[in-house]
Amino acid sequence: MDSTQQFWEDFYRDKDQVWSGKANPLLVREVAELTPGAALDLGCGEGGDAIWLTQRGWRVTAVDISDVALKRAAGHAAEAGADGIVWERHDLAKSFPEGSFDLVSAQFFHSPVAVDGERDKALRHASEAVAPGGTLIVAGHAGWPTWLEEPPHKDFHFPTPAEVLETLALADGWTVELQEVVTRDFPGPEGQQGTRSDNVLRVRRSA
Repeated sequence: MDSTQQFWEDFYRDKDQVWSGKANPLLVREVAELTPGAALDLGCGEGGDAIWLTQRGWRVTAVDISDVALKRAAGHAAEAGADGIVWERHDLAKSFPEGSFDLVSAQFFHSPVAVDGERDKALRHASEAVAPGGTLIVAGHAGWPTWLEEPPHKDFHFPTPAEVLETLALADGWTVELQEVVTRDFPGPEGQQGTRSDNVLRVRRSA
């Protein structure tokens, strides 16, 4: 087990539950009107997005680097009656799921331990996995919460939608459907008032 996988195994092992279990709101907003098909959920964590997609008729392959996260996600899916999700462990800098997908989703695809270029490589693989007529959605934080005075990773860079688009280096045959920064209320753990902004990019491959 290399240091990157070890980081994420420890990240999930340290708590019984890390995330809310709900689907990411930006994914819900962007996918709600799409016709279900085959979906790829990158960095699936504890499975909230994969379960939500499955319950709405998508055939989901869900990927994470952490065995702990994948086992926990599979358990949550069983409890929710979300059958048929394919769970795969991948370090996306080294391997990638096979096949093509009508939807590829990378939600909050950040890592404080990623080596330079690894995220870019994984996102380019993500675009290559989109089937004709399919959609790629990349959502991520635009910065730290406004109430956070001392960020845990001061030099961490949050890519803008334009930077993500440049990273993807899409050839002809793609349409940029959305580039947006969304700001929402985001109170701190001690009730601090504040906001946090997120980026979302949605692109579609020509049929």
